[in-house]
Amino acid sequence: MIFRKRLAAGLCALSATLAAGLFPAAAIADETQTESPKVELVLDVSGSMRTADIDGQSRMSAAKQAFNEVLDAVPDDVRLGIRTLGANYPGKSKTEGCKDTEQLYPVGQLDRTEAKTAVATLAPTGWTPIGPALQAAGKDLAGGDATRRIVLITDGEDTCAPLDPCAVARELAASGTSLVIDTLGLASSDKMREQLTCIAEATGGTYTSVSHKDQLADRTKQLIDRAADAPAVTPTAVDGSASCSTAPLIGAGVYSDREKFAEHRWYRLNVADGQELRASVSVGADRAVNNDYGVLLRAVTGDRELVRGSDADSGRTDVISAGLRYAFAEQDDADTPASHIVCLEVSNSFSAPASVKTTPGLPVELTVGLVSAPDDASDVASFGLGRGWILLAVLTVTGLLAGLLWGWLSRIRVAVWRTN
Repeated sequence: MIFRKRLAAGLCALSATLAAGLFPAAAIADETQTESPKVELVLDVSGSMRTADIDGQSRMSAAKQAFNEVLDAVPDDVRLGIRTLGANYPGKSKTEGCKDTEQLYPVGQLDRTEAKTAVATLAPTGWTPIGPALQAAGKDLAGGDATRRIVLITDGEDTCAPLDPCAVARELAASGTSLVIDTLGLASSDKMREQLTCIAEATGGTYTSVSHKDQLADRTKQLIDRAADAPAVTPTAVDGSASCSTAPLIGAGVYSDREKFAEHRWYRLNVADGQELRASVSVGADRAVNNDYGVLLRAVTGDRELVRGSDADSGRTDVISAGLRYAFAEQDDADTPASHIVCLEVSNSFSAPASVKTTPGLPVELTVGLVSAPDDASDVASFGLGRGWILLAVLTVTGLLAGLLWGWLSRIRVAVWRTN
C-alpha cells in the first residue's frame, strides 16, 4: 500500500513537471490563481488579561500557551501575522491608550520560533482599543486577491468610544475586501458578547465564547484552517415559513435565516430518484440562554417522515448543530427520474431569562447538498442517519459475543490460577 501511494505521488509529480515544461504559460497562470490566504491574529493585551480565571491561570498565560499550539499547527500555505492591542501604554490618558496597537509579527511566511518568541514577551498593560486595532489589521491584510481573515481574541469590550468597533467592521465589509472577522471572547459579559457578535456578523464571521485554554487553541486553529480552505460560500438569505405547504423553494447551497425561541421553520426542495439529500443546520446562541436546549432537523415528504437528526446540550454553548442524509433509489424502469418534494423542518428548544431580548431570532445556517445516491441499496448511508436498526443490531450482537468471549477467558484464567 505504501509503495502504491509513493508510486502514485511520483507519477503525479512527474506529470506536473512535464505539464509545466510543455505548457509554461498555463503553469504560471495557475500560480497566479492560487494566492496564499492571509490571516492576522489580533490579541488583547490590556490590563484585564491579568485576571486568573482560565484553568487556574491568567487569561494572558492561557492565551500564550494556546498561541504556541496554534503557531505549530498553521498550514504552510497560510501567511500569518499577529497584532496586539493594549500591550504598551500603561498610563491613564485615553488619547494615548487608544493609539496602543502594533503589529507584533508581520503578515507573511511564518517563522514559528520568531513568532513564539515575540508572543512570549507580552505582558498585560493598558487599554482595549478594539476599533483602532481592527482598522490597522485591515490595512495589514490589504492588497492582492487572497482570502483575508482577522481573528480577534479579547476579554472585554472596546474602551475607546466614540470609535465603534462594530462600525469599523461594517466599513471593512463595505470596502469590498472580502474580509472576514471572527471574534473569541475570554470572559462572560453581555455587553462584550453583544459587541463581539456585532463585529463578527458585520463581516460574515462567527463569535465564540471561550472558557478554557484548549477551547481557545482548537477554535483558533479551526478558523485558520477555514481560511486555508477554499473561499467560504456566502450564505443566501431565506425566510422559512411556518408550514411545509408555504415553505420557500430552495436547492443545493448554504442559507441563512433567523428563528425565534422554540419556533419551527420549514424549507422545501426537489430531490430526484438517484439522488441523496445531505442537510445540516446550525443554530447560534448569540445571547444568554437557559440550560437544557436542543435542535431538530427533519426531512418529510407528504405525511411521511423520511429521516431526522437532532442534538441537545445543557450549559453554555454558542452553536448547536444537527444533520441528516436520505437517498432515493434510482428506478431502472423509468425513462425520466421522478422528482420528490421534500420539506426540511428546523426547530429548537432554546429558552431565555425574562431579561433577555428574544428579537431578532437566533441565527440559523442551513446547508443543503444533493449527490448521487449509493449504487447498492443496502448501503447503510441510503437509509439515512435516522434509520440505524441494522447498525444497532450489529453492535448488539458484537457486544454480546465480546462479553461471552471475555467471560470465557476470565474463567480459564481463574482455573489456571487455582491449579497453580
